[in-house]
Amino acid sequence: MRYLFEKYALDTDRRELHRGADVVPVAPQVFDLLDYLIRNRERVVSKDDLINVIWNGRSVSDAALTTRLNAARSAIGDSGEEQRLIKTLPRKGFRFVGLVREADGPAGAATANNPIESPRPALSLPDKPSIAILPFTNLSSDPEQDYFADGMAEDIITALSRFKALFVIARNSSFTYKGRTVDVKVVGLELGVRYVLEGSVRKAANRVRITGQLVDTAGGAHLWAERFDSGLGDIFDLQDRVTESVVGAIAPAVEKAEIERARRKPTESLDAHALYLRGLAKFYQFGNRQVNDEALRLFNNANELDPDFASAYAHAAMCYVWAKANGWTSDTANEIAEVTRLAKCAIELGKDDAFALAAGGWALAYVVRDLEVGPALIDRALVLNSNSAEAWSYGGWAKNLLGEPEPAIERFARAMRLSPLDPRVRAMRAGTAHAHFFLGRYDEAASWAAMALQDNSDLQLGLRIAAASNAMAGRLEQAHKAVARLRQLNPALRVSNLKDAVGPYRRADDLARYVEGLRRAGLPE
Repeated sequence: MRYLFEKYALDTDRRELHRGADVVPVAPQVFDLLDYLIRNRERVVSKDDLINVIWNGRSVSDAALTTRLNAARSAIGDSGEEQRLIKTLPRKGFRFVGLVREADGPAGAATANNPIESPRPALSLPDKPSIAILPFTNLSSDPEQDYFADGMAEDIITALSRFKALFVIARNSSFTYKGRTVDVKVVGLELGVRYVLEGSVRKAANRVRITGQLVDTAGGAHLWAERFDSGLGDIFDLQDRVTESVVGAIAPAVEKAEIERARRKPTESLDAHALYLRGLAKFYQFGNRQVNDEALRLFNNANELDPDFASAYAHAAMCYVWAKANGWTSDTANEIAEVTRLAKCAIELGKDDAFALAAGGWALAYVVRDLEVGPALIDRALVLNSNSAEAWSYGGWAKNLLGEPEPAIERFARAMRLSPLDPRVRAMRAGTAHAHFFLGRYDEAASWAAMALQDNSDLQLGLRIAAASNAMAGRLEQAHKAVARLRQLNPALRVSNLKDAVGPYRRADDLARYVEGLRRAGLPE
């Protein structure tokens, strides 16, 4: 077996390390150390693991282990300071983090006529999800469609680059593959990306068909695919609509794939990003108090390992938002201070991160009750990334609090169009129900509330607005059922403390209308 990484090849049969055509001299224990780390690269290897395998369990000093690690790093052009390929995780162990390809068979002897082929450089994967958008293939007979196909890919690159949680390869690199038949696995190795988006454009008569598919370069699995058919009436409008749809689908698809990848990793191979992804998996359950507390713990642990992780601070703040919406917090000065700290960390560290700004802003508006700074931060997030479904959704909730239900409906609609399969869509529907309720459209509000409760009948913000809407529409039986379930989930909820759960509405009439609806539905004083 040969393991290929960067310019190196580790030949386990010949017990040789090659750099291009040259053999790199390494001591036997150093070779064994490299071999073991590379074979076990999907997990963190402990000091005890290395001692058991390399030294057969004999007593070894830390200095001896450090000497061998330094020699291994030096042999492959790495160092203890850089840790580009072999990473030390304090108090946990060591892990080979370089991108590795496996090849069967010997490397072969190097001669003038038969040199050892140097493996093409394979770039290490970044710490965050990485993606390359290949030039779209023009399947039309019209060469003019090349401009349209290239424009599609360029627009998608630009839009995805606004998601700071993604590492997006620049246009000039991904477009080097234009006109070539490529293997996405090779693209992944050469560009150092986990995901590749490829697509095609076909024009016939006055119609155009655009296809796109998102592929995991490691295994070749298709994570998302879609087809768009349209007339050519306004080609630029079509380009914008396709870009919005593709970007809205890709961002959550990549996030879902990364969460699943984190779940499959051994629990000991935890770095800040892995902890963050495990926290997301818990957070997106939108479950009970224990699940929410576990998500908060994981986000906090991620920030302990990486104090500059803006998205982890933002999601930790959102755990408090979810707890408040479900009546699990007491709005004590300590809790409000902690939410303020988390939100400000997210905002200061994520000045150009739309999600960090939007989530931090919503936490400040809803929990801290700052209706000046919070909504302004969300608006800034939308300027940075108009394709962020989360920012549009939080913006909709902020508009509800500010007494602007019509703009709230527009923002929720945009969020749902961008990310129709998002696990947060139930909250977007509930927000739309609230907006219709404040406009006096009780039937529409009840309908949106019912849709919000389809996938989670215990969603408290959905149950509250369902009870109030049905009561104001005169459907008391449905209203009473919603309140009965609401009181099972939150026995402490009363008319007198309702404002603590529903948020700081700027217009007193909005809160009064909400209180009256739930009073008619049977919520006790």
